Amino acid sequence: MNKISCFLLLLPLFIWSQDDLLDEIDTVDVSSSYEIAAFKGLKLINLETTKMVSRKQLFFVVSHRFGSVKTGIDDFFGLDQAVTRLNFIYGISDGINIGISRSSFQKTYETSLKLRLARQSPSGFPVTLVWFNSLQLNGSLDEQELPGLQFEHRLGYASQLLVSRKVSRDVSIELAPTYFHDNLVSPEGQNNSQFALGLGSRFKFSKRCAINLDYGLHLNRTANSPFKNPLSVGLDIETGGHVFQLHFTNAQPMNINNFLGEAAGDWGDGNVYFGFNILRVF
Repeated sequence: MNKISCFLLLLPLFIWSQDDLLDEIDTVDVSSSYEIAAFKGLKLINLETTKMVSRKQLFFVVSHRFGSVKTGIDDFFGLDQAVTRLNFIYGISDGINIGISRSSFQKTYETSLKLRLARQSPSGFPVTLVWFNSLQLNGSLDEQELPGLQFEHRLGYASQLLVSRKVSRDVSIELAPTYFHDNLVSPEGQNNSQFALGLGSRFKFSKRCAINLDYGLHLNRTANSPFKNPLSVGLDIETGGHVFQLHFTNAQPMNINNFLGEAAGDWGDGNVYFGFNILRVF
């Protein structure tokens, strides 16, 4: 599976690219000589991207994951087991974004801070660097089931260094070394502090459409864990002020700690989830 994942992620690098109609999203900013918009969305699929919300702009992202398609017609291919996340992101400045979200998976609340450290330039810095940080709260934990439950047990946090490069007009790649910590973990024996390496790529094959791929390589998962590394493939469709992202993934949750640490699906046996992200700019 690891070999297949790496092949899928690197595939766009070997495919010839085409022109894009939406110049405001994927262009070179001549006035500042910065390469911009390696990715169209704030999310690749599960991974954060180096795209930033501009100053005084508000982005609203609706993310939805159905249940496993493996359940078949009895569950209408996962329709009855859906998970939804609502996320608001505001640009304090062009390089500083804050966010707040709520997910139905474990009734999770999250706040985030996103900082741009460097930008790719055709004649200067070779990559874009963004530092993403999040703090999340698990609202589903029950004190009756966990008598010793304290408030801090509900908390988790994550920090990612997002490194992207726009290889060509139509091909972008990203690395995301990640540290995340949960004060309460499962299964038994799992280290509270966990490490992962995110890998992502995007290939734009038409004026309004692109294929996205991302993968999370967990680096210290305990041997008895039932969870898998998240692998996702998706399609971006642009329509004016909206970006629709359709995808299949083996991770139903959408917060960093959850999709990296608790991806329950398995591509090998068809246990995957269909979902979408809808992004709206205000």
